[in-house]
Amino acid sequence: MNEIQEMKDRREQLTMEMKDLQAELPPFETALENPEVIEQDREREVRDEINERKRKISSLDLQIHTLNMKIHRRENLANRKSLMKSYVEAMANWKVDEQELNEKRQSLSTRLDQIRQQAQEDIAKARQAETEAATAYAQAVAWGDTEGEKIANSDAQKAAKNLSTATEHLRRQHLIITALDQELVTVDRHITEAQEEHKKIEKDALRLAHMALEEKWNEAAQALLDAGGKLWASYNLLNRDQIGLFKLVIPEEGENFSNWNWNELSERSRQYTVQDVLTM
Repeated sequence: MNEIQEMKDRREQLTMEMKDLQAELPPFETALENPEVIEQDREREVRDEINERKRKISSLDLQIHTLNMKIHRRENLANRKSLMKSYVEAMANWKVDEQELNEKRQSLSTRLDQIRQQAQEDIAKARQAETEAATAYAQAVAWGDTEGEKIANSDAQKAAKNLSTATEHLRRQHLIITALDQELVTVDRHITEAQEEHKKIEKDALRLAHMALEEKWNEAAQALLDAGGKLWASYNLLNRDQIGLFKLVIPEEGENFSNWNWNELSERSRQYTVQDVLTM
């Protein structure tokens, strides 16, 4: 943590230097608009002063950006256990939310289908009853069945009333269907939000795991280089050539973009004595 604090202190120092340089720019920029500066042939001098400060500001900005990345990385690595735990818990919570929302969606969808089907069945039955009553009435009239005509007429009136009632009921059902459809849209939006939040946290967790694995890789590489240095020393002590080790290239992961090669082995080999090599 001391190293991180040192980097933060350095960042603060660089930030102050950059602010000071930025504060120096306006007077020079204003001077460029002064006719006296142009008349005295000092325009080039002033522009050089401005460019020099801008160059330093750009350099400081890059250094601050680099420090920010290093600080962020090292703080995450220092707190990786608690961070990963919070990521895993958050992902689990969002999964539970998504599951509950899917269950709610399924319930709404099932209820919506039932209402739609029932509404269509009710109106179809009412229309069928009206049609049957009208047919019976026509048949009674055709055959001169006075009693049948009265019954059919009564049935037709009942069927017409039932159809009117069913139509009004269908209108109300359509209102419910519209409301349920809107609720489904809302639930779907919440499901999408839950999935997006889960994915976002998952990416943060993967980035953290990636950084931790980079450090693990570098640690393993250092252990290999230590063994390689001792192996190189044994070659030297035996007066043998290290032909195969000259091919060594190990990429360093994380903050630095470099490789370790045979030079690293040669350098490390100098610290090993015969006794060190003999120690298995």
